[in-house]
Amino acid sequence: MTKKKAVVLLSGGLDSATVLAMVTNQGYDVYALSFEYGQRHEHETLAAQRNAESFELVEHAIVKLDLSAFSGSALINEISVPKANTVEEIGKDIPVTYVPARNTIFLSFALGWAESRNVTDIFLGVNALDYSGYPDCRPEYINAFQKLANLATKKGVTSSESFKIHAPLIEMTKAEIIKTGIGLGVNYAHTTSCYDPNDLGEACGHCDACLLRLKGFKENGLEDPATYQ
Repeated sequence: MTKKKAVVLLSGGLDSATVLAMVTNQGYDVYALSFEYGQRHEHETLAAQRNAESFELVEHAIVKLDLSAFSGSALINEISVPKANTVEEIGKDIPVTYVPARNTIFLSFALGWAESRNVTDIFLGVNALDYSGYPDCRPEYINAFQKLANLATKKGVTSSESFKIHAPLIEMTKAEIIKTGIGLGVNYAHTTSCYDPNDLGEACGHCDACLLRLKGFKENGLEDPATYQ
């Protein structure tokens, strides 16, 4: 019997590491896809490699994209990453760490990569509860992209199989995600979440991603294994 196949977007963060563990646990043959796009938190690529090595994957590709032409994002431009001391201080507006159309770019590449490997299931670790308010992390966005995937591809319009975009963490809190990953044996010391790490890859502890991560571990009664400045 042919095993199910899946493409997993693997960033090096704790969310995508959890999704990778979930998908492999479900018995898929996994093709993992990571991106170097000029992000200041480039240590996440090393984390993605460490996570990939923890699982038996069919393939792990690291694709280089140049998003430097996009302006206005603290993740790829010389703009200060916002800092706070508590989760409650995080602003409600879309933050300056938003990268224009990033998930659409990543999913579009993943769609072509998946189609070329005869894969119809694509997984990513977006979350719409404990997150920074990015518009491309919402359920309606995932649903819309799935519709696009089946309208814009040869496989989508000629095959009996349709593309499915899976976001299994989308309605989970960070604490629930971490609890799930711990149960699946995820080594979160191999992940990085910080938007503004130092040259050693040590997390700042005060950006949105760090605060939400620390909150999730605290709610599980656990110490975050990440290294902080």
